[in-house]
Amino acid sequence: MMKPGTLILHVAARFLVPLQLLFSVFLLLRGHNEPGGGFIAGLVASGAFALYLFTFGAVVTRDLMRVDPRNLIGFGLFLAMFSIFPAWFQGQAFLTSQWWPVTLPGGTEIKLSTPLIFDVGVYFTVFGSVMLMLIALTETEER
Repeated sequence: MMKPGTLILHVAARFLVPLQLLFSVFLLLRGHNEPGGGFIAGLVASGAFALYLFTFGAVVTRDLMRVDPRNLIGFGLFLAMFSIFPAWFQGQAFLTSQWWPVTLPGGTEIKLSTPLIFDVGVYFTVFGSVMLMLIALTETEER
């Protein structure tokens, strides 16, 4: 759906969407020790897809997403709820952080945690919610 006079927007959208998605992943992973986390990262990711949506339309954006936003909301809520159980099985209070060291090939050690699982769940829930609203509004306007 190419509109006359929007060549700059088309080129900018194709360039900025991957950068915004990469920045949203950075915000998601940074949120444990500094400002950031699942909520703001989900908003940045939905901003990337909103730019794509306003540039190319709802049908093309749905094809790019490949997943229905309602499924993302459900998956995000599942992950957020799943993050309470490791502490519960250890006999601790709900949402008490649990950390697991994981050694990657090459000897690098990272720590996976329940706050990360919770943040990823919030990320998918926020992203799915915002995209569901934006796509519904855009499809209504296109009709």
